[in-house]
Amino acid sequence: MSRILPTAGRVAMVSEHASPLAALGGPDAGGQNVYVAQIARQLARKGYRVTVYTRRDSLGLPDRVTLIDGVQVVHVPAGPPAPVPKDELLPHMAEFGAYLNRQWSADPPDVVHSHFWMSGLAALTGTRGLGIPVVQTYHALGTVKKRYQGADDTSPPERLAIEEAVGHECAGIIATCSDEVAELRAMGLSEDRVTVVPCGVDPDQFSPVGRPRTAPGVRRRLLAVGRLVPRKGFDRAIRALAGVPDAELLVAGGPEADLLGTDPEAERLLAIAGEYGVGDRVTLLGGVGRDRMPRLMSSADLVLSLPRYEPFGIVPLEAMACATPVVATAVGGQLDTVVDGVTGVRVPADDDHHDLSGVIRALLDDPGRLAAYGAAGRDRVLAHYTWDRVAEGVAGAYGAVSTSPSLQGVVR
Repeated sequence: MSRILPTAGRVAMVSEHASPLAALGGPDAGGQNVYVAQIARQLARKGYRVTVYTRRDSLGLPDRVTLIDGVQVVHVPAGPPAPVPKDELLPHMAEFGAYLNRQWSADPPDVVHSHFWMSGLAALTGTRGLGIPVVQTYHALGTVKKRYQGADDTSPPERLAIEEAVGHECAGIIATCSDEVAELRAMGLSEDRVTVVPCGVDPDQFSPVGRPRTAPGVRRRLLAVGRLVPRKGFDRAIRALAGVPDAELLVAGGPEADLLGTDPEAERLLAIAGEYGVGDRVTLLGGVGRDRMPRLMSSADLVLSLPRYEPFGIVPLEAMACATPVVATAVGGQLDTVVDGVTGVRVPADDDHHDLSGVIRALLDDPGRLAAYGAAGRDRVLAHYTWDRVAEGVAGAYGAVSTSPSLQGVVR
């Protein structure tokens, strides 16, 4: 049996701060941008017509941009037409929602898919009185952020209450991992309305490109990737390197390489490297474009993904797609994606005394295990985490909340 997807389902996506057109690597540009862009593309290829609504953050942006055939990006006038940190966008969501309501009153979509909590608020305002179902993907939860960041959390104080209200009012919720389902349940949201659909990776773009260098005298390569923020755990990787002789650590992320000297987290990490005597073996690469990332990941013996918390975590999937084994903390989506002892090794996130160096040494000393983990990781991505499979799951969530025939599909 195969599921024939609709040819004219109309989907509105709301992604208030994360445009699918944005260049990655900025403070508010990351996994959500990739997710929205990829899902929109895949849905369009399946016959849907998708419009993505994102905030206008520059005067020079056109009102509407075609991403690909079947996907339009609309720049919504809400707040100043200039970059605004996402934690300061809440006062502009009423304007954003009012714009959506005007647009959808005249030309309603079949379903609205909102991304992040403020997008959910704007989407519910936009659909008020129109009978259009809203499917919510949080991407990150304020309850989790507050738990781990405490007083350092810069989210608006209203976030937790609004997140919960959005969850109660929307027609359905897409969670990206099983850990998120438990968090939603703890918020008092009904598990019956939650569908788990993971994030994905493009296995054609992220695929093995050459293999790690094994010539005598060549250092083994460890790689860590992500935004340069403390929660990503790059400091832990640097400390572990002190116990792994003849290995180097590359850190990819943050601003361009020539701007790293003014980045506070880069300065902190380099100071830690000096303190632990590994400064000559740690290289901060700065931001690395996605076109260069598959080769970089393929060149590594191990990818270290050590966040203290992570809503999902796309880096392990990208590494696995490149057939590179992963050492990952047991948090968030990494509990689902990285199979301990099969595609890599999971380590505690909250135990700085755990012998991470020993785990890394044992893997580097066992080429057969590294190769087996790499091959299994690639197989796991192809079986479960392609964007095409993710889009099928998202489409199923749409059909579950909508009575529109164009979202139901036909099974034969």
